[in-house]
Amino acid sequence: MRLRAVLLGPNGQLGYDLRRVHAESGEAIELIPLARDKLNLAMRGRVEDVLGDLDFDVLVNCAAYTRVDEAEDNEAHAFAVNAHAVRAMARVCAAKRARFLHISTDYVFGGDFERQRPLREDDSTAPVNVYGASKAMGERLARLESDDVVILRVASLFGGAGSGGRGGNFVETIVRAAREKRPLRVVDDQTMSPTAAADVANVALRILAEGCAAGVYHVVNAGSATWYEFACEILRCTGIDCGVTPCATEEFPARAARPRYCMLDSAKISARFGTLPPWRDALKRYLDERGQPDR
Repeated sequence: MRLRAVLLGPNGQLGYDLRRVHAESGEAIELIPLARDKLNLAMRGRVEDVLGDLDFDVLVNCAAYTRVDEAEDNEAHAFAVNAHAVRAMARVCAAKRARFLHISTDYVFGGDFERQRPLREDDSTAPVNVYGASKAMGERLARLESDDVVILRVASLFGGAGSGGRGGNFVETIVRAAREKRPLRVVDDQTMSPTAAADVANVALRILAEGCAAGVYHVVNAGSATWYEFACEILRCTGIDCGVTPCATEEFPARAARPRYCMLDSAKISARFGTLPPWRDALKRYLDERGQPDR
């Protein structure tokens, strides 16, 4: 019997690449995109009303309120979308005996200021901003409502929905600024796991096709970098002649605090599906597929 999967957030970075990878895979999975115009997650009761009328085996939630700085002043909206709507999704899935595949973030961490070891799935969450707190609550509420929840924590995504005018990501921001010869100053004291949305999409599709145990999994490309190191590699790969200056977080003020260290340990998912490629290889592949000559 063909598996039916409803996909929320089909036009975001991960949702876009998941649809693309699925189309290229030939997997016998019916992927049903459900965009915001059909289901506004911020509207109370809409999740139950809309999803309750659908027939599906798996619900894949790539939708979220991800405006980290704006969330500081829109706490109610962030929690409505990232926590309470997620709880409703899990409740609907439990009633239908459907699996819930939910995308979360490395920003559920960050409060351990002495951290120097990659974060594992069983490490305590400690968000430092509203966005991270709303995502952490969403994880907890989902697992309270259903026993069949798979949570994928991802980080620093760059994907197809961020290129070609379809949105934005850090890679595109650096490329655009460098082309315009704008001065580039990038923080060099925040360590994370740059990750290609396409590689996460491949893992998510394999989970749909092959299955895995319920629980939390970190899904990131191998290795880590500061945002400054990431920017330098982007410029090196594109060949754009533009300097970049490292700076401290305090020199780059933002409305929301950012984690100083949130490198994720992906050993658990690697044991099941194989290690994801190093982030530098993933970046080169992304830039090659992007099809826009920069040299």
